[in-house]
Amino acid sequence: MSFKVLAEGLLFPEGPIAMPDGSVILVEIARGTLSRVWNGKVEVVCDLGGGPNGAALGPDGAVYVANNGGGGLGGGGIAGRVPGRPVSQGGIDRVDLATGKGERIYDKVGDNLLSAPNDLVFDREGGFWFTDFGRQTGRTRHLSGVYYAKPDGSFAQELSFGGAGYNGIGLSPDEQTVYAAETYTGRLIAFDLSAPGQVVKGGRGGRMVGAAPGRAFFDSLALQANGDICIASIGDGITTMTPAGGVTQTPLPDNLVTNICFGGADMRDAYITMSGVGQLIHMRWPDPGLKLNFGAY
Repeated sequence: MSFKVLAEGLLFPEGPIAMPDGSVILVEIARGTLSRVWNGKVEVVCDLGGGPNGAALGPDGAVYVANNGGGGLGGGGIAGRVPGRPVSQGGIDRVDLATGKGERIYDKVGDNLLSAPNDLVFDREGGFWFTDFGRQTGRTRHLSGVYYAKPDGSFAQELSFGGAGYNGIGLSPDEQTVYAAETYTGRLIAFDLSAPGQVVKGGRGGRMVGAAPGRAFFDSLALQANGDICIASIGDGITTMTPAGGVTQTPLPDNLVTNICFGGADMRDAYITMSGVGQLIHMRWPDPGLKLNFGAY
């Protein structure tokens, strides 16, 4: 499939958000910023520091960012492929697009400090699900979790803990399922929901949907309108998986494809971050993406 390069020279781009004015807001993990790509130019929206990772528009029009705290991908992940930044406390940040001001709204859940938050997605109720990838120090690494929180900073809870590097996260069109991609295992895990922010009884460990073919690492993801899950696959382009586990591949010329989002009037404009070469690309996708609850489209 052909594509167009919208920006290059980005410092490990991730978390793209398609905006109706034609710009794309994304993070640059190695730069520590929330940035905007506009007509081939890149401007800094907010210097957050740490390692801004996943990003999403919230119900108040602000951008919410899962900040992994720096120190490499996910706080010291895959072979240190992200240029290291000084390690800081990971957490969830909020950025006011009108002022460019960033603020930390969560750095712990209950009595437990967050380690390396990675990605997030909002539900219809205005709450958001997020993953904590876990941090690695030498030969020791923290386990990973899935969480649910309110955007006003008043409430956050742990729904699952013990994963092997939960990364991308997304909601099914009916919001009965939360999908989380495990990086190190290359597996897609589903958590069935009984209510907003609630996993069904006995479902805290999730269930396996499918696995990457070969030895790909799963990164962030986005849903199609038909319920299929498009997963950025390090080493393998984009893996599109059905809820039943069927897999198709879209190869791309970079070993560090990290994220995909959808926009445009027909939701078939795909914006993909190729972090190894520092590019944001655009391509027409075969199927429409799922409209996000508080997205620009």
